[in-house]
Amino acid sequence: MTLARTHCVTLLGVRGHVVEVEVHLGGGDPGVTMVGLPDTALREARDRVRAALVNSGESWPSGQITVSLSPASLPKAGSLFDLAIAGAVLAAAGEVPPDRLEGSVLIAELGLDGRARPVPGVLPAVVSATGQGFGRFVVAHGNADEARLVPDADVVPVGNLMELCDWLRGGEPPPDPPRAEVPRPREAADGGPDLADVLGQPVARRAVEIAAAGGHNLMMLGSPGTGKSLLAERLPTVLPGLGPAEALEATAIHSVAGMLPAGSPLVTRPPFAAPHHTSSRAAIIGGGSGYPSPGWVSKAHRGVLFVDEAPQFGRGVLDSLREPLERGEVVLARAASTVSFPARFQLVMAANPCPCAKPGALCTCPAGERRRYFSRLSGPLLDRVDLKVELQPVTRAELLADRAFAESSAVVAARVEKARDRAAARLAHTPWATNAEIPGSRLRREFPVEPVALRVLGRAMDQGLISARGVDRALRVAWTLADLAERDRPGEEEVAYAFALWSGRAW
Repeated sequence: MTLARTHCVTLLGVRGHVVEVEVHLGGGDPGVTMVGLPDTALREARDRVRAALVNSGESWPSGQITVSLSPASLPKAGSLFDLAIAGAVLAAAGEVPPDRLEGSVLIAELGLDGRARPVPGVLPAVVSATGQGFGRFVVAHGNADEARLVPDADVVPVGNLMELCDWLRGGEPPPDPPRAEVPRPREAADGGPDLADVLGQPVARRAVEIAAAGGHNLMMLGSPGTGKSLLAERLPTVLPGLGPAEALEATAIHSVAGMLPAGSPLVTRPPFAAPHHTSSRAAIIGGGSGYPSPGWVSKAHRGVLFVDEAPQFGRGVLDSLREPLERGEVVLARAASTVSFPARFQLVMAANPCPCAKPGALCTCPAGERRRYFSRLSGPLLDRVDLKVELQPVTRAELLADRAFAESSAVVAARVEKARDRAAARLAHTPWATNAEIPGSRLRREFPVEPVALRVLGRAMDQGLISARGVDRALRVAWTLADLAERDRPGEEEVAYAFALWSGRAW
């Protein structure tokens, strides 16, 4: 037999496309020709596969070898095709029967000694191939747990090329290797961060609870040491865990980005991403030459994106957050392809009151320098932030007094979950699950508020203190306050407090 085929998957963003790998053995001078828009890493597969076959005790066919990747017009990238190419070469040379290659998808990189190495993006690849009718997947041991997250997927893990050959020749699937005990992170072993750790900031702790209950964006302004970073890091501790569909979405993105931790492939808690202020627009939004990769906004999907020292970021970088905040996804167009990454996250920004960051009368910054410092935070971006709070320096007496009132993350999370349940019941007939997701037009039409409760927002609009979009965001916060208070709809008190939070006057 001089022709054999198997299958692999190429990824465009977080979407996989099944690729048919065909190998033809012909006469003529020895050589390997690969067609079908392979990138540089994929072109190098011919050398890796040849060395892996020879070092695994198999023979490399003589003559011309043609490897075709179909559909030919679809760009292919990465080293995940190595195992599929090796299987097709062996079948075309008659070294292994082709029976088990039919209907199987092979995904792994090969080392020169024949070892099967894990590759990123296995979860979305298996999900996509399963949706296209494939049910059996041969992957490296390091990707087995990730591939088994997909229901009804028959996963065959292999440690090297020899195990693949034994299985193709009719042997039993190789057993999983013994699992090494994964050490628990020290933070998790100690109980993890807790909202009760932040003392002396009751208004800010309340803002974190409101943000978690309604999925709202949050801006914190305050001097160094007032607890901004501590509060942002503790927001995920009061958020509900991810549902099955949300967990798979987040895990798929982390898989493509190569960020899945060993031993725990499923992301079940809301992710927390905190990029450095020197990050570029491509690092935040996603991109790269040739084949775009997910940025921090996508890595924070279904979780929290924390922008610390926000005025230190480039204005263009911050303004690039506006589209994913509205649409919940990022679309990146390149010459080779157009890909989309999900990016539905909660934005938390933190900033010092001025460049010198000294509180009150100690500040030495001129007014013009302060204006330039905050000019990087554009009005349209701040308009999309639902909650704005200022954190004041805390005295020793306030720290001691607040110990009796600071609630733990578990207590706050219980209230958040009850509020989210009320919102979910109210939004059961809609595609949204939290108050922050409701479009303004549907919010006003389907969830009206009593006219008397809108007097505060009406006066603010007449005075030019709030925009129409700001009104919608204040109303979303008011509904969250009503859910936390277990009320059927927000009243004047909730609307007034929501406007104070939106405008930054709650403190």
